[in-house]
Amino acid sequence: MTIITDSFTVHTKGNTDIIDITPQIRDVVYSHTLENAVVYVYAQGSTVSITNMEFEPGLLVDLPEALERIAPVNAQYHHDEMWHDGNGYSHVRASIVGNSTHIPLIDGVLQLGQWQQIILIDFDNKARARKVHVQIVY
Repeated sequence: MTIITDSFTVHTKGNTDIIDITPQIRDVVYSHTLENAVVYVYAQGSTVSITNMEFEPGLLVDLPEALERIAPVNAQYHHDEMWHDGNGYSHVRASIVGNSTHIPLIDGVLQLGQWQQIILIDFDNKARARKVHVQIVY
């Protein structure tokens, strides 16, 4: 088994900023001439998530609205009482969505659905520089 590791940085606005990182992932993966592998994508941090979805205007509104119902910004969080940083909701949201995904590479092609993209969501309450790690295992 061989592992290729790469990373890149994404600059966000915070506040549930949703960014399509599919082009960066494709650049990393397709810079190697591989046929079959598993591609792991991981965002470093406890207030950021990586997932797959259709990156379209309706869902860019629907997802934040759904997460606001689940973990409202203005709710009381024990994290905020401890750290006084006002981002307890962002930790809860990131924990629910998760900070990684994996995609098979079959016959040299990432196996994403026709309308499926890899996205990064920054839930923190401020702009951040987020490091994304990509590991290709073959």
